[in-house]
Amino acid sequence: MDLKDKRIIVTGSGRGMGEASLKVFVKAGANVIGMDINDEMGSSVCETANKIGPGSSSYLHVDVSNHQSVKDSFSKAVDILGGLDVLAHPAAIQSSSDAGSVSVDDWDHMFAVNVRGTMLTNQTAYKYMKKNGGGSIINFGSISGQRPEPSAAAYSAAKGAVHSWTRTAAGTWGKDDVRVNAILPAIATPMFEEAVASLTEEENSANYWINFRNIFIGGKYGDAERDLGPVMIFFASEASRFITGQLIPVDGGQTNVR
Repeated sequence: MDLKDKRIIVTGSGRGMGEASLKVFVKAGANVIGMDINDEMGSSVCETANKIGPGSSSYLHVDVSNHQSVKDSFSKAVDILGGLDVLAHPAAIQSSSDAGSVSVDDWDHMFAVNVRGTMLTNQTAYKYMKKNGGGSIINFGSISGQRPEPSAAAYSAAKGAVHSWTRTAAGTWGKDDVRVNAILPAIATPMFEEAVASLTEEENSANYWINFRNIFIGGKYGDAERDLGPVMIFFASEASRFITGQLIPVDGGQTNVR
């Protein structure tokens, strides 16, 4: 699972799973461009990663929901890297919503970032990877896209769309040796912690029965670098060259896919 000199873009690299992915890639010897909408956080993560090495990282701003922003930022990244081997795409938003009352604006914003953002970043990465003779795209789905989510209707629908897109992109681009998979993580990120902090006592009880009770390993969400990091390295490396179109739970046994 060698990543030495691999050329990688990581979206949503300012914190959480994007931050962890960037750091483990740099530790594994890759050359990485981190991208985020929060420039201060994104730049800080790259500075920290560069102190660790032995790979390197640089930062570029991106709004994954905006076609021109994705096009421009990926073009700059490929110029810096000299090509593109891997796209890790954790960038996403999450918010509560009810199926009977979710607003059009909230629905559209969720789909703009989580679904359109996946399409735009994947399409753009694919064009560069095709020229390069292949590559790996690592999307981020969710158990929320696999089951009913009464408290997160728009998020659930968006992640379900990411799953379908991942399978279709894999089936379309396999002929060019571009593989596309999606990680379904149960990882303790700042986004998750913020969502939990806003829950009422009743909602917290429901959250336990829905989420934590079925995590067989430890009964809690995993650590981004320790539990997700090695999986990201595997899917970025040639060790995963014959795996595509798959939804991969990294969740301690919380769910399964078929």
